[in-house]
Amino acid sequence: MDKNNYVVIMAGGVGERFWPMSRVSRPKQFIDILGTGKTLIQQTYERFLKVCYPENIYIVTNKIYRDLVMQQLEGIKEAQVVCEPARKNTAPCIAYAAYKIHALNPEARMVVAPSDHIIMKEDVFCNIIISALEAAKDGENFYTLGIKPSRPDTGYGYIQYVAGTRYEHSDLLRKVKTFTEKPNEELALSFLQSGDFLWNSGIFIWSCKSIIDAFEKFQPEISYVFQKGIGLYNTPDEEPYIEKAYPSCKSISIDYAIMEKAENVYVFISDFGWSDLGTWGSLFDVRKKDKNNNAVMGNNVMVYDAKNCIVNVPDEKIVIIQGLDDYIISESDSALLICQKHQEQQIRRYVNDIKLFKGEEYI
Repeated sequence: MDKNNYVVIMAGGVGERFWPMSRVSRPKQFIDILGTGKTLIQQTYERFLKVCYPENIYIVTNKIYRDLVMQQLEGIKEAQVVCEPARKNTAPCIAYAAYKIHALNPEARMVVAPSDHIIMKEDVFCNIIISALEAAKDGENFYTLGIKPSRPDTGYGYIQYVAGTRYEHSDLLRKVKTFTEKPNEELALSFLQSGDFLWNSGIFIWSCKSIIDAFEKFQPEISYVFQKGIGLYNTPDEEPYIEKAYPSCKSISIDYAIMEKAENVYVFISDFGWSDLGTWGSLFDVRKKDKNNNAVMGNNVMVYDAKNCIVNVPDEKIVIIQGLDDYIISESDSALLICQKHQEQQIRRYVNDIKLFKGEEYI
């Protein structure tokens, strides 16, 4: 392994689209959502131990989840848990991690990855990550992983690449042409048919210096916040400074902030059994099904004349489901959701209504 390779795992989201299973007090990344015996963040952390020294893995999370991270990741040290005092989307948290790691090691290269993705072919994934880290030794370019699309999915962003050109680091490497946010169904179908579009995995690789330079160029307001902290990182003065300064950052994704603006972006065409596990529908796709295509978690669920449902209820509850087709049924902590699967994009609206009319203790 290379001592200059670092991994930053983003674990600050609240997973509203998985309510009521995912709650503010324990979001989906801290749940054994697949019934494997390990939570999503544990699986992600262990996956990256194959490509990076354990002391070079950092977790960026909200400060309210510091204890959960420490409890779930054996061997992680408190200094490796980077706490945001406010949720500001992915760009500020990536900038914070880059400045912090660069202060430790100016030669550092970093992988940035979400904590809640599923990767079925871990060896293939790790080989691509190693190739990307090797490519990032150029100290200039940005690399991302794009997933070969299997359907015209409207829930993912897309990356268009320049076809034909090959690069020395990998036969899978291409120059990025455009980034596109979640398209409508017609556009997603045209992307699939064109053959030069990939799903945006949200996994990035670069040198710390190159991403810091990009923030200075494209997001000077964010860069200013973290430049002012130089000399404080990895000292007792870091946390008080971040507590005060971080909330002044604008909330923006790394895609909008940097990737869509930069011209030196490359993508590895990837196929390693990936899902971003962003919706109940994506969870349904990867769970085992019964003979009627129901995905059931709960030891005492009895199903009659129901099909295509996803069920997630506590083991101690007796639950009878009859006659439903294509529904989400989920119960957790005094909350019950019964929702048509094709209406799952409404769950965020339901959660906002609960906050407004019933109180945040239910979220």
